[in-house]
Amino acid sequence: MPLKLTTYYHGKDIPDLPGNNTFHSKELFQIYEATPGYSPLLIVATEDGRPVARLLAAIRKAKKWLPSCLAKQCVVYGEGEFLEKSSQIDKADSLPAIREREEEVFGEMLEHLTQEASRSCVLIEFRNLNNSMFGYRVFRANDYFPVNWLRVHNSLHSMKNTEDRFSPSRIRQIKKGLKNGAKVEEAHTVEEIHDFSRMLHKVYSSRIRRYFPANDFFHHMNNILIKGQQAKIFVVKYKEKIIGGSVCIYSGDDAYLWFSGGMKKTYALQYPGVLAVWKALEDARQRGFRHMEFMDVGLPFRKHGYRDFVLRFGGKQSSTRRWFRVNWNWLNKLLIKFYV
Repeated sequence: MPLKLTTYYHGKDIPDLPGNNTFHSKELFQIYEATPGYSPLLIVATEDGRPVARLLAAIRKAKKWLPSCLAKQCVVYGEGEFLEKSSQIDKADSLPAIREREEEVFGEMLEHLTQEASRSCVLIEFRNLNNSMFGYRVFRANDYFPVNWLRVHNSLHSMKNTEDRFSPSRIRQIKKGLKNGAKVEEAHTVEEIHDFSRMLHKVYSSRIRRYFPANDFFHHMNNILIKGQQAKIFVVKYKEKIIGGSVCIYSGDDAYLWFSGGMKKTYALQYPGVLAVWKALEDARQRGFRHMEFMDVGLPFRKHGYRDFVLRFGGKQSSTRRWFRVNWNWLNKLLIKFYV
């Protein structure tokens, strides 16, 4: 049977699907859909009426002051999720054959997504691929170009204590921060989440300067993902004021630190940024997740303050790729010549 691709633009139309990848879930689609500035789309591949894969893309307006034709970007985390269970796959198939089948399905979804997103987006980006070589042929066939990137993750499954691989200075900072009156806990109330998002937005706009979603994003995350145990927000408080925090997403056996930060200049003695990451790691280890990945740690050929910061928690650095496609043909061809 030929593969059938269905694109969903509204969460109410998405059927219940198998799978456990939060980054390609109906729940995350609904969060994007309810957040100003986002227009998500979900591509579901079916064969003989049976869902075999899904791919969630977030189309977002990155800069409010630019016209939509220049500001919209499409971001995809990973290569999608393949939904066929082992019982549905021919047992005679080897692992390379299964991987080839997945790349074939991904190739059709990629081509479809490229056509859809190119209508409104100036840039399409695939990030956080599990295997940097996955889909190389189909990405190139659709005129994407790769950029070397870095990822940092902590292995949690082999640790007795979260601090086992922390640097001595990092352990001292955690102890000092707690001794100096800071405390870390999960955010539960609407007021806490609102105050947290406002604080973190100021931190990102003043220092980190990368994309940060509207405050509604975290409110809807609390209503959908956190209540379903697929995410958590941790806040660092000092005298009942929120001075730091972190956001974790849980997908399969792994945890992902999506956002984190703190008011480190105003509350230097409380080390809010350090405590926010420590609590996220400690909670993920206690809950049995195998790894914690720190998202968006930067390019390999330039210094990156956030990457240097998280590496002191004992994480390992590895190389990966991000794939990009620019909607201006002449510029995309130039970048392909430069990067490929």
